[in-house]
Amino acid sequence: MTALLSGFVDDAAIFPPATTPLPEALTAHRRHAAAWYGNLLGPLLISDTRAHELVRLLEADPQAAPLPVTVVVSGGAGALDPALTWAATTATVSLGSIEIALRDEDDLARNARRVATMLAGSLPVDVLAFVELPRAVDVSESSWMRAAEMVAESGHRLKFRTGGETADSHPDEPEFAGAIASALDLEVPFKCTAGLHHAIRNTAPGTGFEQHGFLNVVLATRAILDGADTGDVVRVLADRDAVACAAACAAMSADEAARLRRWFISVGSCSIDEPVQDLVELGLLTPAAHRTAGMIDQESQ
Repeated sequence: MTALLSGFVDDAAIFPPATTPLPEALTAHRRHAAAWYGNLLGPLLISDTRAHELVRLLEADPQAAPLPVTVVVSGGAGALDPALTWAATTATVSLGSIEIALRDEDDLARNARRVATMLAGSLPVDVLAFVELPRAVDVSESSWMRAAEMVAESGHRLKFRTGGETADSHPDEPEFAGAIASALDLEVPFKCTAGLHHAIRNTAPGTGFEQHGFLNVVLATRAILDGADTGDVVRVLADRDAVACAAACAAMSADEAARLRRWFISVGSCSIDEPVQDLVELGLLTPAAHRTAGMIDQESQ
């Protein structure tokens, strides 16, 4: 399972709903990175407004290696250059990617073009950019699609929001299937954020929110790559059969998993423990004595 799960869960602990204090989030991130399941872990997500606070914490341990981070830009396109300049001049962090959300306005393509222009002048060649489009019930709507095409043309990646703190912040299966299919049709890699704490489609206890499962998204992505129609993809996203979903993921070859992960980059989760627990319970992640053996290779299953 290494090819499928390596670096799959980005650590968004400081963001809602967890909103973990940054010192605690940094300590927990380091604990996760050193754990037997450490290969699952992606970078720490840090808001550009909290970046200097993170540096102060990291400077307390000058012997530590630079911390892999993703900077989430909280403002518009004009905030990109300061965030990138900060990362380039800070020896305590290693910037892997930057994320920015487009403002929800009538001409999304104009907004996407402005972001692409700003990135063209300042994005280092080894740093990825993820552009979050506002949700659209019908992603074929011309403004949303033109913005997605602009992201594709500029060589950046898409980010999809799949949950939040209200029921209507969770897209239903047809909407989400359309978004994933649009990204793949445009040959744009994507990541997902919010609402994907668990492996399998579920109804959240307490809130009753209908939440997507990250393994469902894995299988939906594979289905689209294999030519499935929208109805089939919707059924994959709605599937609550944990055993069947886990078996389908376990049956993937390393080549199939690598092909899929080329497009579905990662999920952002404010909890690392929850995805780990789910994957262990499903038999897709197995404790081992050494970190390098934290995920069982397909051949050994």
